[in-house]
Amino acid sequence: MPRRLTVPRRSFAAIAAAALAPALLLTGCAASSATQPTASTGSASADTVDGTVTVFAAASLTSSFTALGKAFESVHPGARVTFSFAGSSDLVSQLTEGAPADVFASADEANMAKAVTAKLADGKPVDFATNVLAIAVPPGNPAKITGFADLAKPGVKTVVCAPQVPCGAATAKVEASSGVTLTPVSQESSVTDVLGKVESGEADAGIVYVTDVKGAGSKVASVAFPEASGVVNTYPIVAVAGAPNPKGAAAFVDFVTGGKGRAVLAAAGFGAP
Repeated sequence: MPRRLTVPRRSFAAIAAAALAPALLLTGCAASSATQPTASTGSASADTVDGTVTVFAAASLTSSFTALGKAFESVHPGARVTFSFAGSSDLVSQLTEGAPADVFASADEANMAKAVTAKLADGKPVDFATNVLAIAVPPGNPAKITGFADLAKPGVKTVVCAPQVPCGAATAKVEASSGVTLTPVSQESSVTDVLGKVESGEADAGIVYVTDVKGAGSKVASVAFPEASGVVNTYPIVAVAGAPNPKGAAAFVDFVTGGKGRAVLAAAGFGAP
């Protein structure tokens, strides 16, 4: 009678483990492949902005938005930002007449309201900055301007913005609240034109924004006046309805109202909305 072989219990466990190992390995690989994250282009394409982004912005935003445009392009290498800076009222007129633009940034709420009424806004405008008036005078202040009332003195050549321009509307409010009536030698279509008259020496004083005086550096001097604190301009921004580059428009609005935009605007002297 043949001898019966006895295999130790430990050997059965080893054989079973060896037999199962390949299957477990294959199962593990399959599971690993199923759970391993794959490269996705979904979020990348969602964040990609390219093409030209055309921005219509108030003249007082020229320096700040030019800097923000360059910063935006560095974040979105495929995009190019072009600007049209002018008085907010002029920009609304251009948009109403069909000028193509992706974004509109106004220096006041009144002109933005006109854009909304004309159905030029894609969505609700967002307030992103505030600004107050200041008196700009040539270096040395030859006319010895010390306050708002001095602008009404005989012989003082004062330049202001036209009434339909935000800085002009703000000036009119100061006149009404202070009881001082100005007789300007000219009314300009933008705040940068007013500043230019002062820089060239054509005017003894001009009413602009504190940000304009700060941006001009040594070209002009500033005369603050307490009446300005009662008139604060709020700046709203919105994507334009029917924008040629709606994705770029939305991204630029987000950029301006985000952390980078707030930092650049604050450095230029703008207040928070």
